[in-house]
Amino acid sequence: MARESIEWALSHGLISNGHRLRRADASGLAGRACPEGPVDRLRLLADLISWLFVMDDACDEDGLGAAPTQLAPTVAALLDVLDGHGIPTDGPAPAGPLGAALGDLCQRVRDAGTPGFLLRFVGEVREYLLALLWEAANREHGRVPELAEYVQMRRHTGAVHPSFTLTELAAGVLPDAASRTEPALVALDLLAADLVCWCNDVFSYGKENLARPDVHNLVAVIAAGGTGSDESSALRAAADRFNESLSAYLTTEAVILATGDDRLRPAVTARRNWIRATYDWSLAAARYA
Repeated sequence: MARESIEWALSHGLISNGHRLRRADASGLAGRACPEGPVDRLRLLADLISWLFVMDDACDEDGLGAAPTQLAPTVAALLDVLDGHGIPTDGPAPAGPLGAALGDLCQRVRDAGTPGFLLRFVGEVREYLLALLWEAANREHGRVPELAEYVQMRRHTGAVHPSFTLTELAAGVLPDAASRTEPALVALDLLAADLVCWCNDVFSYGKENLARPDVHNLVAVIAAGGTGSDESSALRAAADRFNESLSAYLTTEAVILATGDDRLRPAVTARRNWIRATYDWSLAAARYA
């Protein structure tokens, strides 16, 4: 599946070679997050993760996200793809290769799921793109966000929600609206998103701080928060925050499972898998080496 996902990225012109994506191991992350899904739907999840890696690298490492005015035309073109739900139009593909690949993802979600699932996916990717503009504005002004603000926005810049959605699709889970609005599942969803993002922050901090220091990391935000934390203390504080939220996650998960509501069990499994997958993948992948 790794070779196919890199070939997909190459075919859409997202990359000129597979070096970065091989180090990122999107298929390995997808397989850990949904170990029993059918190959075609795991490919869809892996291709989404590959697209997100390319977009993130363009913003973080290649300068696209250095300022909102620089990023905005790309975001606008990608929003145009989402507004059309990925339906091809005449003329050149909006946003070039990024837009063509995003359109392909939307079309495949349409074919594999339900209209509601496509709308959910489109909305979540839209939130991700708009959150990237928030990051770009912070970079332009050298602004470090407050911790509460960072926690909220990180759920979107991490693109966790569209990843959860395609994981549920790969697992054959199509929760109805009533299930998704259950307060306990909403709380679990937010905790799972935080845990995935903060795990990523802790593992990526060394590489990010060495190569191109960026304030968009839980460790950096804690260190800059006026508490007098040095780097070592901030890393420990980030790990402590992760462990506290993991405890809260397990408590919330137990409450959901105790209800015996089988509608919620697959969604719970998908989120638990993502938390563990992120940790295991972070240890093994070369992306943050």
